[in-house]
Amino acid sequence: MTLRGATITGIGSYLPDRVLTNFDLEKMVDTSDEWIVSHTGIRERRIAADDQATSDLAYEAAVRALKDAGRAAEAVDFIIVCTITGDYIFPATANLLQHRLGCSRAAGFDLVSGCTGFNLGITAGAALIQAGHVDCVLVIAAETLTRLTNWQDRSTCVLFGDGAGAVVLEPCDPGQGLLGYANVSQGEYAEMLIAPAGGSRKPLDEESLRNKENKVHMQGHEVYKVSVRGVPMICEMALANAGLAAEDIDWVIIHQANKRIIEAAAQRFGWPMDRVPLTIEKYGNSSAATVPITLDEVYRQGKIQPGHNVLIVGFGAGFALAAAIFRWTKEPPAVS
Repeated sequence: MTLRGATITGIGSYLPDRVLTNFDLEKMVDTSDEWIVSHTGIRERRIAADDQATSDLAYEAAVRALKDAGRAAEAVDFIIVCTITGDYIFPATANLLQHRLGCSRAAGFDLVSGCTGFNLGITAGAALIQAGHVDCVLVIAAETLTRLTNWQDRSTCVLFGDGAGAVVLEPCDPGQGLLGYANVSQGEYAEMLIAPAGGSRKPLDEESLRNKENKVHMQGHEVYKVSVRGVPMICEMALANAGLAAEDIDWVIIHQANKRIIEAAAQRFGWPMDRVPLTIEKYGNSSAATVPITLDEVYRQGKIQPGHNVLIVGFGAGFALAAAIFRWTKEPPAVS
């Protein structure tokens, strides 16, 4: 039996209004704009307002994606929210959005995988479509990661920002849309990037809160080394599964965690940097949301054309690696 294809028919993103620059951070912690830029490529990041939760960012991105797809909320069959910063421990943020968006007949779940969340979300949603179970899946990656940031830890507080991106997935002809993907888990490295307290292993108490163990803890140098090795590996696996070579790829949308990691991957495969967009300078690392935010920005600029092969890459907490390749089917947006 030939499975039908699954493709992106709508895309949207949302970034909070508040901007926190490196110069602002210089006043908060012992760091400098020069150090942050040279080590990460980040110059500023967005911060959610005090009254904004993850579902608020996700809602805005979802509305824009649905509008771009020309779909009403009632058309959505399934909602996947990729986040590690859900509004609550439970219920799922997907259920909150199902009600708020008016997706009256949709089911859904949250996917908790950090920086690879969007990749896993789109491949899970595509699988539902390819198998014929549903016809319209809304995949949203949204994070208020600054709520998990320790603003006294100069090694991590310079990295993170907030934001959301969303796509609508629908059926397409075989051989279009999702061509292949690869996912890898390396749990032996799990403690390199972790929020140690707040789960069942170590419930929150006065001591853990005092020690900020509910915040992001990262072994930055070790994460960098694992990422530089892992990103080329997962790209090669996805290319092989899609039956493509590196030179067949038109656009590479890589998780915006560190400019040097992205540049190293581009150099490894011979991809020119004008086909490997960078948004990290403006938005920092918003975990699962960086990929759809970057994808939306390139799409809005009219650069991605039907027939282009788009490689989407995630890497991060877990330790996890993920890559997916889409043959783009969507026309660029009309210039207003």
